[in-house]
Parts: sequence; structure tokens; C-alpha cells
Amino acid sequence: QEQFVESGGGLVQPGGSLILSCVGSGFTFSDYAVYWYRQAPGKEREWVAGIVSTGAGAYYEDSVKGRFTVSRNNSKNTAYLEINNLKPEDTGVYFCYTSVSGNDLWGQGTRVTVSS
Repeated sequence: QEQFVESGGGLVQPGGSLILSCVGSGFTFSDYAVYWYRQAPGKEREWVAGIVSTGAGAYYEDSVKGRFTVSRNNSKNTAYLEINNLKPEDTGVYFCYTSVSGNDLWGQGTRVTVSS
């Protein structure tokens, strides 16, 4: 069964850092781009970053450029999202996503709370 499992979220003070992980299983992870989304409380889910299947290219939503870094290790079937200089507006649930054979694949999400 195709699956993503995210982890690494938590409660962090403003200015702190986190590394989120997304482990894929049940499909050939290295064949697919991976996208990170977040959903802030009371808001719609929004795309924040993506990385191509080989890891050779990464893309970011303008508001997170310079603070978010996406990477992947295909030997571990894992994608990562490093978030630096966390701000309260980064609070939300972070999801990874891809489309496998035309089917949407979402993880269950990992919650990030930025608060002092």
C-alpha cells in the first residue's frame, strides 16, 4: 500500500528550527517528486516547497524562500523539510504529497506550533 508518513513536528519558540521528515513506502520513491504543503489553523492547505525525483531541483513558495530547505535521500525513501527562523505564522500541519499513477498520495501530517 502506498503511504507517506511525516514526523518531526512539535512546539518550537520563534526563531527556532525544525527538520520534518516524510518517509514513503509501497511505491518507487525515487521516481516521484515530493511536495510539502502546510495548513494553518482555519486556513486552506497551501503548497510551500517541492523537490524533483532526483533531488537535483527544489522549488519554494515566495514567502518561505531563504528559511525553508527541502531535500531527499532516495536510499532511505525519505524527504526532508528544514525550517529555520520559525515564525508564529509557520504554525500548522505539514503534509507531504505526490501523485502515484494519477492517484493523490498524502501523508497524515505533522503538527508544528511556533509559540513562546
